[in-house]
Amino acid sequence: MRLRVLYHDHCFDGAASAAFFSRFIRGSVHPDADFHYTGMAHRASQIFEDGLFDGDVNAIVDFKYSSNPKLTWWFDHHQSAFLTPEDARHFQEEHSPLKMYDPSYKSCTSYICAVAREKWGFTAPDLDDLVYWANIVDGAQYPDAKTAVELGAPAMKLTLVVESSKGSETVQRLIQYMQRMPLKDIIELPDIQEIFQPLYERHVNSVNIIRERASESGGVITFDLTGCDLEGYNKFIPYYLHPEGIYTVSVSPSSFRTKISVGSNPWAAVEPTHNLATICERYGGGGHARVGAISLEPGQVEDARKIAAEVAAELRG
Repeated sequence: MRLRVLYHDHCFDGAASAAFFSRFIRGSVHPDADFHYTGMAHRASQIFEDGLFDGDVNAIVDFKYSSNPKLTWWFDHHQSAFLTPEDARHFQEEHSPLKMYDPSYKSCTSYICAVAREKWGFTAPDLDDLVYWANIVDGAQYPDAKTAVELGAPAMKLTLVVESSKGSETVQRLIQYMQRMPLKDIIELPDIQEIFQPLYERHVNSVNIIRERASESGGVITFDLTGCDLEGYNKFIPYYLHPEGIYTVSVSPSSFRTKISVGSNPWAAVEPTHNLATICERYGGGGHARVGAISLEPGQVEDARKIAAEVAAELRG
């Protein structure tokens, strides 16, 4: 049986969700399933093409809902889980026992873990560390910015590989490793070290680039990475450099979109009060209350800068 899993690409929780979901399905539902993975990225013109659902069973984890009749399983925890009001209505009216949504969870991995245990009696104690770190990474539960940026723990090193490696092949290899190996062993694998080392050098360089470009005003850190060839960067770097900042608004062009990232400082002296997902939704984006993003078409840098300025002004207010 062919099982297609669509997951949030270049996201530690997305990869961990795909890994835990696969173990759960193989252990409790379809022991002989042949798993195939597709990484999904948020785009300005987000659609679920029919060809994505090419399995006998199809699943989406840690990504937006699709009303496609071929979708079998769905798990998500983002506030902005539905592309349209029609999709939200479809989910509510279908009442499928295999499609589940709860934005109260810090990670989709922990949500799948809880549901698999409560509804199917499935447990995987060897994956407890994976679930723990998915909560830490996706919920920004680090004790301080130094821990988040200096990458001491194996999970933090793997997060860099997941977020910054090109294409989906490396992430999908990690999804396979995560199902059967401890994180501390995965990061030491020669094929992963070969990818990690140059990415770590790039990470150190990204700290220097953001140091040069970022400024803080009225509690909001802003910077523009146009022309820097930084499609991904550690989102805690701004707070590492400007601990007094409460929010971050940045512009970062890439090959497939122009992205406005909006975040809040988990260690801010003043509690963030704005719901960032709600702000981003007004521009066609979304996310969580404490972190969100807006995706425009490639090349729309001036539009992105205008939106970023508007969002920054609102957050300062």
